[in-house]
Amino acid sequence: MGGAVVDEGPTGVKAVSVFFKELIQEFGIGYSDTAWISSILLAMLYGTGPLCSVCVNRFGCRPVMLVGGLFASLGMVAASFCRSIIQVYLTTGVITGLGLALNFQPSLIMLNRYFSKRRPMANGLAAAGSPVFLCALSPLGQLLQDRYGWRGGFLILGGLLLNCCVCAALMRPLVVTAQPGSGPPRPSRRLLDLSVFRDRGFVLYAVAASVMVLGLFVPPVFVVSYAKDLGVPDTKAAFLLTILGFIDIFARPAAGFVAGLGKVRPYSVYLFSFSMFFNGLADLAGSTAGDYGGLVVFCIFFGISYGMVGALQFEVLMAIVGTHKFSSAIGLVLLMEAVAVLVGPPSGGKLLDATHVYMYVFILAGAEVLTSSLILLLGNFFCIRKKPKEPQPEVAAAEEEKLHKPPADSGVDLREVEHFLKAEPEKNGEVVHTPETSV
Repeated sequence: MGGAVVDEGPTGVKAVSVFFKELIQEFGIGYSDTAWISSILLAMLYGTGPLCSVCVNRFGCRPVMLVGGLFASLGMVAASFCRSIIQVYLTTGVITGLGLALNFQPSLIMLNRYFSKRRPMANGLAAAGSPVFLCALSPLGQLLQDRYGWRGGFLILGGLLLNCCVCAALMRPLVVTAQPGSGPPRPSRRLLDLSVFRDRGFVLYAVAASVMVLGLFVPPVFVVSYAKDLGVPDTKAAFLLTILGFIDIFARPAAGFVAGLGKVRPYSVYLFSFSMFFNGLADLAGSTAGDYGGLVVFCIFFGISYGMVGALQFEVLMAIVGTHKFSSAIGLVLLMEAVAVLVGPPSGGKLLDATHVYMYVFILAGAEVLTSSLILLLGNFFCIRKKPKEPQPEVAAAEEEKLHKPPADSGVDLREVEHFLKAEPEKNGEVVHTPETSV
């Protein structure tokens, strides 16, 4: 349950986008300037991955998440007193982004430690926390903006983020008791294991995911402003994110359930590639929307594809690197994605400022996500699928022990052997080496 609530990290980025119009009027800035808020927040959420990995491996999930909840709340509260957009960058982007990162990554690591057989379904249910909060925070953010302005809205959202500390208290660590005769203890885990880069599957996944996030978060950031520019009232425009989140709620558990099926789970990489391809097509179709109805249809299909991506992306990474290396692998992947998320929304904002046409922004985002799906699909088919299957260490050790172990049913009487050797006559004056003389 705590993981489902804390998984709202990326959702906070979409919820803040409700306040972009008022921030533009307050500080006299453009779309690209407000898009930097989302980019910095996402960059902190992703770029501090190795730091989160080190903290989790050193202190555990629960303390790290408690500190993260305090940082997330402090950043939003401080942002409500800002007098320039640079101060908003530092508070909402850096401080709140760091706090959400210290909550988001440990929740995924804890899921990986608790679940194995039903892990895809657990990931889907936990990931559903993001759209649940999106459905709630988008209309709530619009209501707070209408009643109290963006400053009052940021202050109240900062208070709500303190609930991350409550969720952190639910992250009870697993205590492994040593069994008698279980052999020597395992060596201590590295704070940051860089050996994952030797795995071609991990490298391929990291490259594809980095390209994907260039365009993955762009449409949710701009869809509300898109609707407002079409003359849609502010409340109805914010309701688009609610539609997207409502569809996302059901898409994520459904994708997790399908990925956990016995016949589907070995092909989860291809299912993840399909979800990215579907998301890119949705972006391209959304670029043709010319009224509110078209944007509603776009949000429905985008919610389905986005939910599939959200439920599968970390499940596939867990399947590639395994349980013991996942805490380091996710930190390194998020670090590589940080550069992409820092470029994605601002580049869309620059394109919008230059052309004033939302269609180009959605086409660019769709092309980037489509490219990532092809990288993962073709790379996995040609580079990973043909890799010779290496035997598991336990299986190899068992086979080696079986080879050196004498057959159980080939019992030999030692007395008969000794009698046979002693009864062997000497030939041509040569001494026959018996067990006694061989010593």
